[in-house]
Amino acid sequence: MSYISKPVWNILGRIFAGIGITGIFIPLLPTTPFLLLAAYCFNRGSESMPDWFVKNKLIGQYLNNYREKKGISLRSKMNSIFLLWFAVGASIYLSNNLYIRIILVIVIVGVTTHILLMPTLKK
Repeated sequence: MSYISKPVWNILGRIFAGIGITGIFIPLLPTTPFLLLAAYCFNRGSESMPDWFVKNKLIGQYLNNYREKKGISLRSKMNSIFLLWFAVGASIYLSNNLYIRIILVIVIVGVTTHILLMPTLKK
């Protein structure tokens, strides 16, 4: 992929970082894959962005804990599961389509399981 220029890598990194950060606040939008994609893009496109990205106050610790398989805090788990069930539960309630409801139930169970199976970060 050397045919992609550094500015393009940086733009892609910013887009993926924006989507990942948005995913922190929107339960159905995955955070980690987009932040990992952003980190990959920044590694390809810049000398300074990877350091800034990993040292960032909002997402740096999150990325480091995930990369080192330390886990996430109990509070983050509880908040994530609460927001997930609230948002998806509202979508299930408001949907009139049985197939969409079934898909949403599968998503909510899958994401909840993933969150619960992640190690809990010990302080």
